[in-house]
Amino acid sequence: MKPKVAIFEFGCCEGCQLQLVNLEEKLLDLVEMVDVVSWREASSEHHEGPYDVTFVEGTITREEEIERLKKIREDSKFLIALGACAHLGGVNCIKNAMDQEEVRRYVYGDKASWFPSILARPLSAVVKVDYAIPGCPIDKEEFLQVVTALLLGKEVRLPDYPVCVECKKANNICVFEKGLFCLGPITRAGCGARCPSFGARCIGCRGLVDEPNVEAHKEVMTTYGLDLEDVMKKYRLFWGYVEVGK
Repeated sequence: MKPKVAIFEFGCCEGCQLQLVNLEEKLLDLVEMVDVVSWREASSEHHEGPYDVTFVEGTITREEEIERLKKIREDSKFLIALGACAHLGGVNCIKNAMDQEEVRRYVYGDKASWFPSILARPLSAVVKVDYAIPGCPIDKEEFLQVVTALLLGKEVRLPDYPVCVECKKANNICVFEKGLFCLGPITRAGCGARCPSFGARCIGCRGLVDEPNVEAHKEVMTTYGLDLEDVMKKYRLFWGYVEVGK
C-alpha cells in the first residue's frame, strides 16, 4: 500500500505549495510512489486521516487554527513544516512587535472586529514538528530529497553550515562590501547562496544554523558601522517570533 500524504496550509501565500506544482514531471513521478489524499491547492478530493506524511505550510495566526493543527498532528505519523512561515513564523511575525489592535485596524479598517487574531507563531510553538523544509519559498529539489529520505526510511538531514560557505564556493563578493546587510553568516545553507549570487543580500529565510556564530556576526556589523535598530528590522523579517513571540 502506498504511503498516504496530505498537504495543508494556514496563514501564508501558498508559494511553497506552488513550488511543488512547479516540479511538473517530477511531481508525476512522485505521485506514482505515494497516495496524495488531501491537497486543496491541487485537488478537490479530501480524505480524513490517518496520514503517513503530512506537509503543513503557513503560520498560526488565529485561535481556532490551534485546534485544527493539533488534529492534523494527531492524524499524522510525520508532520513536516513546509517553508519559512511554518518553520520560523516567517513574515507574518513582523506584526508581533506592533500594537495588535492597530494592525487589525490597518488591515481591515472598520471591519477589524470581524477578524480576531493572535500573535503569529510557527507550527512548533503549537505541536511537535518532525522535520522542516526551510526557505521562502522552499527549494523544490530539497523537497524531493526530504520525501525520498522519508520513503526510504532514512534520516532527513539539512546543511548545518552558513550561507557564507556557499557564497565562497561560488566566488561571490561579500555583499557587505557592496554596502548591504547580510544574514548569511548565521543562516542555514542549502539554497546555493541564491540571493547573494544575484547581487542581493541573504534575508535569513532558511533560519539559523544550529550553533550560529553570533559574536562573529556582531563583529562584522561593528566593522561596517551598522545601526542596531536597522539591524533588528532585518532580523525581524523572518525571525520575529524568536525575538518577541515566545
